[in-house]
Order: sequence, then structure tokens, then C-alpha cells
Amino acid sequence: MADLPTHTIVFEILTRLPAKDVGRSKSVCKQWYALLSTQDFVKIHCSRSVVSSNQRVLLIDDLTCSVRPIISNNNDYGPSSTVTFPFHHQNNDVSILSHLNGLLCVCLNHTYELLLWNPTTTAFKRLSTPDSHGFYINNLDAIGLYVDADDDYKVLHIKRRSGVLGVYVYSREVDSWRNIPFITRQEYLSPHFNWSAGTFCGGTLYFTVCECWIGGTNVVICFDVNSEQFKEISFPPVPSNGMVQGVLVNVKNVLHMFASTGMFEMTIDLWTLQGDYWINVLSCPPIPPISLSLWCDITHYVTNGNWFVMTKLGKLFTIEMDMKPFECFYPVSWFRGFKGAVFVQTIVSPSI
Repeated sequence: MADLPTHTIVFEILTRLPAKDVGRSKSVCKQWYALLSTQDFVKIHCSRSVVSSNQRVLLIDDLTCSVRPIISNNNDYGPSSTVTFPFHHQNNDVSILSHLNGLLCVCLNHTYELLLWNPTTTAFKRLSTPDSHGFYINNLDAIGLYVDADDDYKVLHIKRRSGVLGVYVYSREVDSWRNIPFITRQEYLSPHFNWSAGTFCGGTLYFTVCECWIGGTNVVICFDVNSEQFKEISFPPVPSNGMVQGVLVNVKNVLHMFASTGMFEMTIDLWTLQGDYWINVLSCPPIPPISLSLWCDITHYVTNGNWFVMTKLGKLFTIEMDMKPFECFYPVSWFRGFKGAVFVQTIVSPSI
């Protein structure tokens, strides 16, 4: 250490600080402000922030928005702190559509506008434009947030309007939208198909596309974020004689899927993607009959080697994994009746 330049030592120390401490450190001097504002610093700090101890749960209800830590030893939330939205809203009508490296892509439900928001730094960026880009309609559109090979944060917006599909990419670097072609089966444009939010893993955005009835078609659409090409891969080989729901999750840059199947009794299988094929990791015992409203709200998160399968009323059961502990865990959109997401606390900015 004695042979290292002072600025290198300072850089290494500061990249290990919590995000909020980095923000406060910017006021120390002009040199630190310049250092902490560089893209190299932000990128390295972000890579060191993606650990389980730095995860937080953001929960939104009709009255409050709160952030809570997750206490892994008792599988519960810690004390909450209230978050004030830095943008105009009506009665907390904010839906979280996607999240990556501390950034949330959210929709203001009363105006349909899309925003990028970092709840740790409170910075946000409106993505809507006068030419009708950046407006989201629930149950018709799909959103995916990703980073390309040039470290540019981008939003993929798949829009379905009266049988016409448009695919658009927003670039944080150039602050604009552009259209790209979508080459796959046109039947997926139908409102009978439900598109999930995109899950970013290994340079690809993945979407589940499921037909909205028993025995319907279920596929996974893949978007290579660097070539900007789409392709279709099969769903895991699960029974199709009941309701089918697939929830994608990135665990240490390996794509997994919780595939829920059943009608009066439900089974959850965990699959991992190897190439273009799904490998079964484990099968859970059948869950006793539960109401359809709860079935539709089942979600999960993972930490310390355990998967927690949840409903809006609370934890359903824990799956103990015979695998090394996970450091990252990601849920889908809903927790216990609240709108929310798990995110890492970073200093990644929604704008350049």
C-alpha cells in the first residue's frame, strides 16, 4: 500500500462507501466532487454495491412510500423510512415496471408517463416526449431496463396499439427514442397474450409471453441488447392442463424461472436456462388449494440460499436451496398487496 499513489487509495476507499455516504462526500472538496462524478467511479461503485446487505425493499401503498432493509436471519423487513417522491403524482399512483443497478423505471398512472428514478439519490428523468414516446399502457405494453456493451443504460418499450406493434429503445446517453424492428410471430400482438416485464441477464432481455387461457401458448422472447435482434425460445416443459405462470429472475448472471402450474392445487418448479434449453433445478411439493386472486399475486425473493415464495398476505413457504448462497435477489412487482421492488442502493444517475 505504501507504493500506491494517494489518489488510488482514496478511489479504492470511496468506491466501497454506501451510496448515501458517497453523496455526502461530494461536498468535501472540488477534487472529490469531480472524482465521484466520473462514469468510471460510478461503474466500479455500482459493481461493488450489488451485494445482499445493500438491498432494500421499496413499498408503495395509497398513503405512503417507504424503504426497508431485509433482515435475512428472520426473513422479514427492518424498520422503514419514508420516501418522498421527487416528481408530481396523484395519491401514490406510481407503478414500478423494471429495475436495474439502483434505477427504477416507473409509470405515473394518471398521465401514463415513463420515468427513470434513483430512490437513493432522488434523481429522476422523464422519458415522455411531445411525439408520444415514453407513454405506457398497463396490460398492453412491456418494459425492460438494461445496460449495453458501451455501458449505456437503455429502456426497451414494446407497445401494442389496436393490433399494431411498435418497439422503441430509449438511450440515456443520447436522451432520445428510436424505433427498431420486431421479427417474430405477429400473433403475440394480440391482447390475448400477456407480456411480462423484461429480465436482464447476460446481455439479453427476457420476456415471458403467455396466452391468457388454460392450455394456451407460452414462450420466452429474447432480445439481444447489443445486436438488437429478437428470437423465441420454448417455455420449460410444464403441464398445460391448468393455469401457467412463469416468473424470471437473474441469479449471479444465470437466468432462472419459477414456473407455477395448477388450478385447484398449484406446483412450483424452479428451472435454469442453459443455452436455449431449460434444466429443472427443483420441484416444490404441491401447495394446498388457494384462491385465484392469491395465485395471481404470488412472487418471491432469494437470499442466503433460500427462496421465499410469497403472496400478498405474507410468506407462503421457504425453499432451502442445496446451493452456494446467493448475493443478489430480485422479486417481481408486488409484495403483500403493496406495489414495490427490491433494489440496490447506488449512485447510478437516470441522466447524463
